[in-house]
Amino acid sequence: QVSLVETGGGLVQTGGSLRLSCTASGRSFSGHGMGWFRHAPGKEYELVATINWRGDSTTYRDSVKGRFTISRDKASNALFLQMNSLQPEDTAVYYCAVDGLQYRPEAPPSSNVIAYWGQGTQVTVSS
Repeated sequence: QVSLVETGGGLVQTGGSLRLSCTASGRSFSGHGMGWFRHAPGKEYELVATINWRGDSTTYRDSVKGRFTISRDKASNALFLQMNSLQPEDTAVYYCAVDGLQYRPEAPPSSNVIAYWGQGTQVTVSS
């Protein structure tokens, strides 16, 4: 059974940093793109950052460009999100996700292509 487990969330002050990790188990996703999405109360789900299966193509939402960095370690079936200069508007539950299509050349473009989701980890940025 496939499982995605996120860790690394928490409470941080404005300007602080957090590093999210996602560990996949149950099967290898080395041939699948992965990504991070987030959901804040009263808002829609947002794509935060995604990365293709090779790790050479990434996508970021505009508001996190230059602050967040997505990376993956295919050997350990893991996905990471380094978040720097955090702002209160980054407060949300962050979800790890896996593209349902194998060997997509580009980074997953939206939640529409996601086949697997983690349970989420809360990130709270205090002002």
